[in-house]
Amino acid sequence: MGKASDFEPEQLVVGIMYTDNATYDAALEKLVEKFGETDCVSDEYSFSEFSRFYDGEMNGEVKKRLVSFAETVQPSSLPAIKIFTNSLEDEFASDGGRTVNLDPCLLGHGKFVMATTKNASFRIPLTDGIYADLALVFARKHWEHFYWTYFDIKSDFVKSFLEKVRLLYLEKRKAR
Repeated sequence: MGKASDFEPEQLVVGIMYTDNATYDAALEKLVEKFGETDCVSDEYSFSEFSRFYDGEMNGEVKKRLVSFAETVQPSSLPAIKIFTNSLEDEFASDGGRTVNLDPCLLGHGKFVMATTKNASFRIPLTDGIYADLALVFARKHWEHFYWTYFDIKSDFVKSFLEKVRLLYLEKRKAR
């Protein structure tokens, strides 16, 4: 019989969707205040090229960056992190719509998990209305996606960025 043990800390990565750079900068500043310095930030890409779902609410073409934080976190903190990022979305909202969309995720040595408030058959309930969405697994030396994985997360661009973050994470893991 296996024995329960502490979870291994994982890498916090937050997807930041926005339509103007000032909003991105302000949201990133709030995230850094809460979670500490970043250690890797993706280039900006057009989320709207993958989906126009948020264009109306956010009043324009939606851009996105993925941001990795230097300090690892306990996986059990994911629901609290999602609740915090939701509160930031509310803080930045204007005229009843979001100006920023924040998606906290955890990267472990073999998985990339997104937090969400939306239930689905492939999502695992955590606590306080927050679900875990297994978006990618690292197998056979690269990231593999699922049929439910968001289109941008399936992209080679994002997978390549997450390979860099994974290497940073593995160095931290080795140093522990």
